[in-house]
Amino acid sequence: MTIAIRPATPNDVPTILRFIRELAAYEREPDAVEATEPMLQAALFGPEPAAEALIAEREAESVGFALFFHTFSTWTGRRGLWLEDLYVTPEARGAGGGTALLRQLAAIAIDRDCPRLEWTVLDWNTPAIEFYRAKGALPQDEWTTQRVTGTALRMLAGR
Repeated sequence: MTIAIRPATPNDVPTILRFIRELAAYEREPDAVEATEPMLQAALFGPEPAAEALIAEREAESVGFALFFHTFSTWTGRRGLWLEDLYVTPEARGAGGGTALLRQLAAIAIDRDCPRLEWTVLDWNTPAIEFYRAKGALPQDEWTTQRVTGTALRMLAGR
């Protein structure tokens, strides 16, 4: 069974949201998803899209997705691609969907003259880490992600 990768369309928004919720459950945060279909519709297909998505299909059934957006590196002076989410349904894992999604993202990065394709992975997610290492990804252990949210964000903004 062949995996096909295609750009997401507005009709894919319900499926993308379902995949996001499944990914959140896998990542032990099932109640953390705040996104709604209208929010994703605007973010992916509105007048100023914030991100793009790819859909992995097997026999015309959606079995995975990748959501990504551009970053910018002052060091390279060029845009990069940031992979926010990559998800393949449990029943489709091992069939090549994850590899096909990463290959398409790499091709997009090259076509857009992006010197980097980057993402984060939870440190306990050994299957994903092993998968990414097998594809040539290297850890950036010297960098620690920082995040400000909620009350701390409002306080930082002086609000």
